[in-house]
Amino acid sequence: MVPEMLSFLKELQKNNNRAWFQENKGRYDVLRQLFADDVQSLINRIALFDPEVAGLEAKDCLFRIYRDIRFSPNKLPYKNHFAAYIARGGRSSERGGYYIHIEPGNCMMSGGIWCPQPKLLKLLRQDIYDHMDEFVAILEDPSFKASFPALEGDVLKRMPAGFPSDIPFGDILKHKDFCVASVKPDSFFTESTWLEASVSEFQKLLPLNRFLNYTIDEYYGKL
Repeated sequence: MVPEMLSFLKELQKNNNRAWFQENKGRYDVLRQLFADDVQSLINRIALFDPEVAGLEAKDCLFRIYRDIRFSPNKLPYKNHFAAYIARGGRSSERGGYYIHIEPGNCMMSGGIWCPQPKLLKLLRQDIYDHMDEFVAILEDPSFKASFPALEGDVLKRMPAGFPSDIPFGDILKHKDFCVASVKPDSFFTESTWLEASVSEFQKLLPLNRFLNYTIDEYYGKL
């Protein structure tokens, strides 16, 4: 399935226009359904170690291929990737979860929390500060670090207000996102065992997601 997806996406990159896409809409529909089937398989396997995703349906986790170009200088109408976010609540969830991204030359897997709203970000920083040793142990676990080497996303130049500037590992608190990513070669997803390999990688994210989701549960419990 994935080789065909990559082939389609390479063609789309060269022909990102409505006329070409409409001519190839049948191919896309078949590939999207196959991707949905694989995402459902991932959900079912991830649920074996993370029951929080049990019962999720792939259709609620898949992202649309159509770009919102209303406020973007980039007017290409289609994304050049297939992607899904597996977390309670589906693709729009604020919870830490499991993201898969299939794009020629830029395939990846990631997890954690991306772009939390300001009030939640403040609470996440506080809980990380209060449990810094636990959080650092998750990030520095050798197996985790081999796949997900560092926190991703935007970083403040200065320590956020309310935190001392000289604490160990203080740079972690400068992050605006608490997510990690593992860029994979296309060949990772063209192997016959890619589903099993993906589940193995995602399982490494469980401690990070549980740490972050504990804070999210506290936050929404206070509203």
